[in-house]
Amino acid sequence: MADRMPALYLSHGAPPLADDDLWPDELAAWSSDLRRPEAILIISAHWEEAPLAIGATRTVPLVYDFWGFPDRYYDVRYAAPGAPALAERVRALLGGADTPVVDVPDRGLDHGAYVPLKEMYPDADIPVLQISMPTLEPEALMRLGRSLQPLRDEGVLIVGSGFFTHNLSALRSPSTPSWSVEFDDWGGGALASGDVDALLDFERKAPAGRLAHPRTEHFAPLFVTLGAAGDDLSAQTVPIQGFWWGLAKRSIQFG
Repeated sequence: MADRMPALYLSHGAPPLADDDLWPDELAAWSSDLRRPEAILIISAHWEEAPLAIGATRTVPLVYDFWGFPDRYYDVRYAAPGAPALAERVRALLGGADTPVVDVPDRGLDHGAYVPLKEMYPDADIPVLQISMPTLEPEALMRLGRSLQPLRDEGVLIVGSGFFTHNLSALRSPSTPSWSVEFDDWGGGALASGDVDALLDFERKAPAGRLAHPRTEHFAPLFVTLGAAGDDLSAQTVPIQGFWWGLAKRSIQFG
């Protein structure tokens, strides 16, 4: 459908992303090519909670879920409007799928949400709703994404926010490690060919799968996006790729 919003998976970066010479401009250029959404629904690697939780539907303080950074990163604000109507739609869509849903009214946007959104929509004038990942199981997350897919026809931009490779403890030098390159190349090829089965089994099928993701929470949001993409899996673009501090920042748009 011409008016359908795309579904995105983006690599979100840590707070210092804002100081990078390239990445903020890449995110801004990406959003400028999109139709302005009525609202944004974001699923971040940094909020795992079961049953599925709906964050604040009003503007509340951000969640500064990181440690050891300069004070200025804790002074960042992103006071996007709440999205209570979107929250009701999420409840309705997931209730029909017999998915338990709870409210966490004081839970603000974490850095997996506000760091990229501040670069993409700096005016913070689009309602944003964050929901938790109730599991890391890929097939269950794809089912979740499929349940949310109708929102795309209602002007909602669905965003899975993670990092295409994520193993901070294995970064030993300023150069990009081979495991990050190998996984990024494999994952990009699997996405381009529509090999969803391989992606679902990435821990075993991908080269360096368990090294690129010793814990899978940063790859998991991709499966929500794949589910929400539906028939648009072949209508795919890669607005951002390359590496940042040795990690693959590949980001994908469906539709």
